[in-house]
Amino acid sequence: MNSPTASAAAAPRSFREVWLISAGHGFTHWYTATFYLLLPLIGKELGLSFTEIGFIMTIQHLVGAISNLPGGILVDAIGKRGYLMAASLFWVGFPYALMALTHNYWMLLVCVTLVGIGNNLWHPAAISALADHYPERKGLVLSFHGMGGNVAESLAPLVVGALLAWFSWRTVVVINIVPGIVMAVLIVAMLGALSIAKAGGEHAVNAGAESRSTSHYLRDFMSLLKNKALMLVSCSAAFRTMTQSGLLTFLPVYLAYELNYSPFVVGVSMTVLQIAGFVAAPIAGHLSDKMGRRRVVISSMVLTAAMIVGMVLAGRTVFFIFFIALVGFFLYAMRPVLQAWAVECTPKNLAGTGVGLQFGITGLGGSVSPALFGIIADSFDLYTGFYFLAGTIAFANVLVFFMPNGAVRQVKPAAA
Repeated sequence: MNSPTASAAAAPRSFREVWLISAGHGFTHWYTATFYLLLPLIGKELGLSFTEIGFIMTIQHLVGAISNLPGGILVDAIGKRGYLMAASLFWVGFPYALMALTHNYWMLLVCVTLVGIGNNLWHPAAISALADHYPERKGLVLSFHGMGGNVAESLAPLVVGALLAWFSWRTVVVINIVPGIVMAVLIVAMLGALSIAKAGGEHAVNAGAESRSTSHYLRDFMSLLKNKALMLVSCSAAFRTMTQSGLLTFLPVYLAYELNYSPFVVGVSMTVLQIAGFVAAPIAGHLSDKMGRRRVVISSMVLTAAMIVGMVLAGRTVFFIFFIALVGFFLYAMRPVLQAWAVECTPKNLAGTGVGLQFGITGLGGSVSPALFGIIADSFDLYTGFYFLAGTIAFANVLVFFMPNGAVRQVKPAAA
């Protein structure tokens, strides 16, 4: 018991991998956050209706939902999670570069389809790796992973909003490629270095997967579909994602069309939303590790619905930005908690598939919301669309009540 090996096992694990993977996650979100800011400009140039704008994001989320499941299967089948994360970084940035060449609606849909595939390869690899490396601190480390996305989504609107004061959106898309490519190369290099440093170790990021027969794997996968806890958490997360995707798609449109804000001010408003989420994520993740997932999720969902209603009622007053910040705080607080909760409901040997399944279900929810919001906005107005979003987060909360409990628990791998 006093051997060096035992002492090393008891020593706290370095958070180096957390910062590295979280930084990579940020790069996958940078381009998406940029696109949300460009949507109002693209919509005006192409003469798009609210429904057509919403359908753009519906396609991206739908393709992402479909690609999540095979992405998760790929992670569990071959391992090599570091290389898969690196591939995702490239796959996200390249289609956005092609948008500079698009001059019609259908080419734009092709580009966002490619983005949807690449962006959702990241999560099964990254989240399963972090959960595997830090089993007792899943809520906290996944909150840091989410913060990487929040940082990128906070900085991107400011940077791009400032660039739009001097350049067209097509020029900005081209300029925006350069730092993404440079940082993607750096992330690839660092992931490779980390793999070499941990070569042969139990927790190596690029370790190969355990060999299993196809019938065994399919049997285990079917057990996930019958996992009541996992499916309830995933469905609740899907309605939360409906709220998020609708808000991110149409809040910039509302600010540009209804309030006549400049691209820079729209960028500042979106940054406020993300900074609040950045602050909330580690707080919620830590509290959920200590108090249980259910309590944190329920309170966050109730307050998110209330803040969305408050945002709509604030209208053109100075309190509007205040409510945007509160929406961001509570909406993003629950994201890492739901992810940690889902991982705990999944056998370890199916962690990648479990994450892929959860993100596939949430992606379906996220794909429905922008199109429905657009239809509602065209039929009534944008304000009614925001009330619809408040309803989706309220329904997500109802599903949480059917969960067996919110306590943190460990699930053993399925028997071979």
